[in-house]
Amino acid sequence: MVFHLPEGDRRLAVTAGLVGNVMEWYDFALYGYMALYLSGLFFPAGSHAASLLATYGVFAAGFLMRPIGSAFFGWLGDTIGRSKTMLFSVAMMAIPTVALGLLPTYEQAGLTATVLLVVIRLVQGLSVGGEFSSSVTYLVETAPEGLRGLSGSWANVGSLIGMLLGSGMAATVTSLFSADAVHEWAWRVPFLFGGAMGSVAIYLRRHLPKSEAFSQHVKEHGRCSPLKEAFTANRKQMVQGTIFASAYGALFYLALVYLPTWLSEYSGLRTDVALRLNTLATALLIPAIPLAGWLSDRFIRRTHLLVLAIAAIGVLALPLHLWMQSGDVWAAAVTQVVFAVCIAFPCGVGPAMFVELFPTRDRLSGYSVTFNVGMGVVGGSTPAVVTWLISKTGYSLVPGLYMAGAAMIAIAALMWITDRSREPLS
Repeated sequence: MVFHLPEGDRRLAVTAGLVGNVMEWYDFALYGYMALYLSGLFFPAGSHAASLLATYGVFAAGFLMRPIGSAFFGWLGDTIGRSKTMLFSVAMMAIPTVALGLLPTYEQAGLTATVLLVVIRLVQGLSVGGEFSSSVTYLVETAPEGLRGLSGSWANVGSLIGMLLGSGMAATVTSLFSADAVHEWAWRVPFLFGGAMGSVAIYLRRHLPKSEAFSQHVKEHGRCSPLKEAFTANRKQMVQGTIFASAYGALFYLALVYLPTWLSEYSGLRTDVALRLNTLATALLIPAIPLAGWLSDRFIRRTHLLVLAIAAIGVLALPLHLWMQSGDVWAAAVTQVVFAVCIAFPCGVGPAMFVELFPTRDRLSGYSVTFNVGMGVVGGSTPAVVTWLISKTGYSLVPGLYMAGAAMIAIAALMWITDRSREPLS
């Protein structure tokens, strides 16, 4: 059965999903952008390097909480409903972010400040583990007929806008104020601003209409144990989703996160130039994501479109890394644009495909766990794995080979997945 939201409710659903993901990823990424300052404020160890390492350790802990958050919020969304879960997840990010902005430093509160920072980061990790998949599931389930791909893509648009906004806010604060002022008080401004955005997201989500697909399913079949269902009745879909999310995550993090570091380390390109190119490529990615989702609705089935885009990455990855190794700025610029355009397809098409992979009874649980384990844990660890492989082999083109291998795995998973992009949600 197909359900449609009235036009006004539809606009509210898309806006709430977009704003919520902007806020979530702004807050979650901001910690990393401000790590240099937070290290001295909360981890005053004997050396700067030790303090910074401790700060990034807490940053990594937030990622490790994602699978736990995915299981919790997946169960919650399949039990109490999508819209209530979206409100809960965004509040769990906004409140800790404000708390971080008001937190006393180590100098003011000693070890208590450090412990509170760790707790805040862990709560944020739980929240981000459920936010993205909850909002995608809601947007796709409430989408007009024939627009599930476009609808689901808005969550990724929000995520990338949030990351760019976090980077921009950190750069603005550190540019406008002296280092002493930032260290003294201005470091709090970006976090308090994130709290203000969070209040807007909470307000919008208080009025979200329910997902009628989920409500109708509960009325007809009652409630089940969604995590148990996902790991038993839908075990095959869990494996398929995790394999694809892992490969897609590796491609995403290598192309959009690790590449500036590789360029500065192994091509001789200046770090600031590499970062500017990366920022421009990420900005280009934003309008390309909904276009990719729309194309998968109108012209080419989702799995087929993804195979084409990911095959292009697999074929081009090593030759483009060889070209970039020359240190030519145009080689780096063209490669970043090519990777951004190709990555736009899994970013735009993947959300709807994941939702369509699972039935209503355990959809959010299955999606949350597979996506966060694959994308968050496997994908998120890829830069560290590649760095280790380069150090062990001495071969600087490892990222190109790794991307080609990840592309092959992703294509194999896509060929195994049953495409349901032209069928009603089950």
